[in-house]
Amino acid sequence: MKEIACNLLVIGAGPGGYVCAIRAGQLGLDTVIVDMARPGGTCLNIGCIPSKALIHAAEEFSAATAMASGKNHVGVSVADPRIDLVRTMAWKDGIVGRLSNGVAGLLKKAGVKMVAGSAAFRDGKTVEVATETGRQLIRARHVVIATGSTPVELPSLPFGGNVIGSTEALAMTSVPATLAVVGGGYIGLELGTAFAKMGARVTVVEAAERILPHYDADLTRPVARRLAELGVEILTSAKARGQASGPGKLLVERADGAEARIAADKVLVTVGRRPVIDGWGRDELVLDMDSHFIRIDDQCRTSMQGVYAIGDVTGEPMLAHRAMAQGEMVAEIVAGHSRAWDKRCIPAICFTDPEIVSAGLSPEAARSAGQALKIGQFPFSASGRAMTLGSDMGFVRVVARADSHVVLGIQAVGTGVSELAAAFSLAIEMGARLEDVAGTVHAHPTLGESFQEACMKALGLALHA
Repeated sequence: MKEIACNLLVIGAGPGGYVCAIRAGQLGLDTVIVDMARPGGTCLNIGCIPSKALIHAAEEFSAATAMASGKNHVGVSVADPRIDLVRTMAWKDGIVGRLSNGVAGLLKKAGVKMVAGSAAFRDGKTVEVATETGRQLIRARHVVIATGSTPVELPSLPFGGNVIGSTEALAMTSVPATLAVVGGGYIGLELGTAFAKMGARVTVVEAAERILPHYDADLTRPVARRLAELGVEILTSAKARGQASGPGKLLVERADGAEARIAADKVLVTVGRRPVIDGWGRDELVLDMDSHFIRIDDQCRTSMQGVYAIGDVTGEPMLAHRAMAQGEMVAEIVAGHSRAWDKRCIPAICFTDPEIVSAGLSPEAARSAGQALKIGQFPFSASGRAMTLGSDMGFVRVVARADSHVVLGIQAVGTGVSELAAAFSLAIEMGARLEDVAGTVHAHPTLGESFQEACMKALGLALHA
């Protein structure tokens, strides 16, 4: 059996793992990364990136359809728009391929050795990798577990046939006539909205009292209104019980306890993700756990010396950018730098229509922490840029301490607001006060002006609302 010795071994080449390996290589650490799939992990290959490509294609088709029907207001007319999902998926796959190859190139440039295969621990310092050509033993001084997460499967709706997860949804070559989405969280609504725009008749089944239950209701109302405009039926406080007898039907228990049969050529199950904690030899280690997640400290250290864990396998929020930041930090710690996790906020984005951004504390969370608040909200109905984009639905809201005016949280819902996430996070990380944002010259006309206006509103100095 071939053997490799290294300073740092990273198991998993997703966003957290590959960033960790690249930074480690840049810092001169002898680094090996192992994954059975292409570099980039779920996010790049079968998650974040391909889903955003599909969302964009759906939006383009929806806009063309509106132009053909005469329902647009910009004076553009087209005739008989069609979508070729085979070509759309090929375009999407091209983007994924370019990015995955780019990650592989960056790893090589940093001097990281890539091993394609399935890794399993023998002990805390030794990993055996099953490759296409045999088995390889890797001995490392430090190990990073970055095995990510996988979709949750419902016992009543196991994956297979017309029951699919997000991975299969992102590989379909035709638009289903009817689509039932089980789970009204961000993954289900992003994909459900895209397929509705492409012509599918979509029904969303959500067990909670409203869609997107992890966001506050003010942010989700515009999304629910847009879904209604697209003809999406939403069943809340409802449970999917399984496939009904007969083809293309989903059995659902409604809020009042009555049973319903929903038309569903495809059933897309998006009820969450679970950490991948099996299949890589966890039983050979002695790791403290928090429920199904690996317990870590503020340096991503596990209960075993020299073993770190990052990303989805360590708990919420299960977001690629959190994993990336953890990976970079761990590489620097292994290289001898003084680092610890001290992030004030990790922004969350929902790429629905309209988009949602949440950074820092919501008003409810800030009040629960005992804070007296100043809150400013600026509607996009007063934004010239939002109007020129053809969508003035939504707002930007700022939450700040009443005494010091330090910004605690920023939320937004509207077309294109995902691009404001960086400004929101920067303000919170730098400890900005309302006056800092209000006193910064913002370019006109932009959506970013709404951030400034919301801060001015909180200060009682509103100019345009």
